[in-house]
Formats: sequence, C-alpha cells, structure tokens
Amino acid sequence: MLVLTFLIGVALNAMGYIPPGNINLTLAQLTINRGMRQAWGFILAFSCVEVFFTFGMMRFARWISSDVDIDAIKVGNFQLSFLVDVFMIVLLLTMGTLAWKNRDKVSQPKAAEDSRKGSVLYGVILGVLNPVQIPYWLFFGNYVILHEWITTSYLSLTIFSLGSGVGSILALYAYAYFAKFIQEKFTLSSRLINKCIAIFLYCLALYLVIKQIVVHFG
Repeated sequence: MLVLTFLIGVALNAMGYIPPGNINLTLAQLTINRGMRQAWGFILAFSCVEVFFTFGMMRFARWISSDVDIDAIKVGNFQLSFLVDVFMIVLLLTMGTLAWKNRDKVSQPKAAEDSRKGSVLYGVILGVLNPVQIPYWLFFGNYVILHEWITTSYLSLTIFSLGSGVGSILALYAYAYFAKFIQEKFTLSSRLINKCIAIFLYCLALYLVIKQIVVHFG
C-alpha cells in the first residue's frame, strides 16, 4: 500500500509539471545559460520545498469535502482562483522581463560553477512562490483521499509527499535535459532560446489576463 502511495505521489506531481509553466521554463533557461550542474541544484532545492508543501496541502485537503467548489473559496473579498491568477500574472511578467533583459548575456562556465548556491536559493524561492500548486493539490489531493487511493495517516502522507518530490525531480530533469538536447541538436543560440522563453512567459501571463476578463465580464 505504501509503495502504491509513493507511486501515486510521483505520478501526480510529475503530471503537474508536464505543461509549460513558469517553473519548467525558468529551469530550461537556467540549463541553457549555466549548464546541468546549476540545473541540478535548482531541481533538488525546488523538490525539497515541494515535499513539505505537498504534505501541508494534503493535510489541508483532508478537511475539504468532495462538493467544495475550489473557485468559490474566498480569501477576504476575493476568490482564491483570482488571487492565484493575479500573483501568477505578476510573477510571469517579472520572470519574462528578466529573461528578455538577459537574452544577450553570455554565461561564463567557471562563474556559473562557482555560483551553484545561487541556483539552489533560486529553487527554494520559486518552490515557496508557487501558488498555482494550491488549487492543484486541493483538487487532486481531495480526489485521491476521497477515492481511498491513499490514507490520511502521517506515514501515508509523508510517503506520498516524498513521492511528490521524486515526481518533480523526474519531470524537471526531463525539461532540463530536453532544453539542453534541443540547443545542442539544432545548434540554437542562447539568445534565441531566451527570447522564446520570455515570449512564452508573456503569453502565459496574457492567457491569465484574458481568462479573468472572460470570467468577470464575459
């Protein structure tokens, strides 16, 4: 049972990082600019934070009944989904702007190797500033608990959270490897890839803006 719990945690969290988003695109940019050693520092730091975050969200999800509409949850006078989208819009615009401004910078391998701690800190910060995972775990955490795929004991949730961390490691490593492979295979310049990542982040922010406009004025 605990092995199944672990595997469910791996699968659920890996699935959450398959669609392009601020985390995996930032990792792709980091990999291209600074190499896989820096990427591994980011991945491991981010995944460690993810373990604790998942455990906390699963403890919270056990108190939510199946008929709760996540979009109806409010913080003050605002819906949780609205606050998450606003935060993500600001975060995506900020990260997109930084990616665009740094598009012409050429990485220095030695300096990048010496500044591995910076990648670890970056992973921790983005692990904490990742509010899009809140509705994700409220929905899927609630789903696996109500369908009795996992139990809500401390041991079970700990194993599930460790699986979640492994899932994020696997998914993010796949993104980092793919980004490096694409750059080497097609001999693409770092400048071009950084510009593409910045544009993609802007597009994600624009999508969230349009989504809120449709919800409130459509």
